[in-house]
Amino acid sequence: MNENINILIVEDDNGINTLLARLMEKKGYNVVQAYSGTEAMLHIQTKDFQLVILDLMLPGITGEELIKSIRKTKEMPVIVISAKIDKKDKIELLNLGADDYITKPFDIEEVCARVYSNLRRYTKFNNNNSTNENLIYKDIVLNKETKEVSVNDKNINLTAREFEILELLLMHPKKVFSKANLFESVWGEEYLGDDNTVNVHMSNLRSKLQKANPKEEYIETIWGMGYKIV
Repeated sequence: MNENINILIVEDDNGINTLLARLMEKKGYNVVQAYSGTEAMLHIQTKDFQLVILDLMLPGITGEELIKSIRKTKEMPVIVISAKIDKKDKIELLNLGADDYITKPFDIEEVCARVYSNLRRYTKFNNNNSTNENLIYKDIVLNKETKEVSVNDKNINLTAREFEILELLLMHPKKVFSKANLFESVWGEEYLGDDNTVNVHMSNLRSKLQKANPKEEYIETIWGMGYKIV
């Protein structure tokens, strides 16, 4: 099982990086080592990882910036290993998108246990998503097989494009989708930048969701960036 797990270790201290790499390899994981935030981003853009272990004090892109970048498109667990011990720092990192935090100097058995725990949750989540016919968020239930959507226990009628937009947003709840992302994913055509199609469909989708439950907000506009589930 572990041979199918790819772990990225991002640490500029060669000794610590090597120690973590050998530790993970002994557990049967595939390991890729990076010594800067910039190098880590190159690996993330070209390879799929199931977990990232990173330090914060990195040359090039910092650990905080790396977490932000990862969370724009990726959902794998991120474990921070850092000498920072202030509670405020830990809270800020978790809010940025880190899944776990280990303080240096660290215990080897604790690192292994945290890695295993985070991978178990991630694998379980992915398996549920791949086999479950329903996507559920707040009081939205979207059935991928029947193409039916209910909000607040009320069925709503969506067009095929509206359904595909909502499905895409629900499948990636942390991601901000630009108009180009949405258009090219849903319509399968190149986005030329002067088309109002996405705005119209998004407006209609929001209207139908709000009509079913006026007290709830589901889709947030991130000005200058795009849309995301809120």
